[in-house]
Amino acid sequence: MTAERLFDIQPLPLPPSRLGESPFWHPHEGALWWVDIPGQRLNRWDPRHGRHDHWSFDSEPGCAAPLQGGRVLLGMRDGLWCFDPHSGQRQRVSPPPYDPAQQRFNDGKADPLGRFWAGTLDDQRQPRAALYRFDHDELQRMAEGITTSNGLGWSPDGRTMYWSDTRAHEIRALDFDLNQGTLSRQRVFARFAPRQEGQAYGGRPDGAAVDSEGAYWVAMYEGCRLLRLSPTGELLQEVRLPVHCPTMPCFGGPDLRTLYVTTARDHRPADELAREPWAGCVLQMRVPVPGLPVNFARL
Repeated sequence: MTAERLFDIQPLPLPPSRLGESPFWHPHEGALWWVDIPGQRLNRWDPRHGRHDHWSFDSEPGCAAPLQGGRVLLGMRDGLWCFDPHSGQRQRVSPPPYDPAQQRFNDGKADPLGRFWAGTLDDQRQPRAALYRFDHDELQRMAEGITTSNGLGWSPDGRTMYWSDTRAHEIRALDFDLNQGTLSRQRVFARFAPRQEGQAYGGRPDGAAVDSEGAYWVAMYEGCRLLRLSPTGELLQEVRLPVHCPTMPCFGGPDLRTLYVTTARDHRPADELAREPWAGCVLQMRVPVPGLPVNFARL
């Protein structure tokens, strides 16, 4: 592992989210998008003009991906929705494939050909969650047997997909057939120690992003850190953060070298929040290796 770089980490000048998630950089707009899951809000930040737009819903948005024409695809507790930020209208494109009283969509992203992949979270913390693929109006269950789906990402050549179960403290790698959109050879990519009394806790893997060198950046929830892992799972770098609960990184800016990190403050102890005023904020820092551009979803 290389020595930790001294990053200049700063928050966006915005009110914190309760649980910020699913950030992506929109290259045509030059803007950052993310959701606040329990706040039931979609956010957009234009750093050039210092403008913050947001839209509120009556259901939790777990994930978001850009669509062509300025629309956004949202994975929400009550299904998949196409949202038009200009009109404020949304249209459901698929009902939820689960009981929304027990599960909701969580982490989701489009693959390099625009198929939208979204996993679920089980409210009762049971291994009943799954990973779904939305392609040409069809939502298909592609993998299962987890509790909290997270960490989606693709290697630069599109031949490997990453997927994690946060509560299992495990990241998996799968062979990905880009043409067919199918998965095979699931294996453990990285595994982390669970919380144990009397021992320091390094956190559990939450959302992630892949850079142009194929390294996998993962937010370690409750671990106060980001990790950069090689394509073989080797720890390359650790970045310490000023908050306990980072949730997901993404690369942005014109050169894709600004790393944005959403964070959480929901249900955190009062003394922790007093020590961590940036909890729930979107953090930003400059990094030497650019990321991969966001994939646009297709309907």
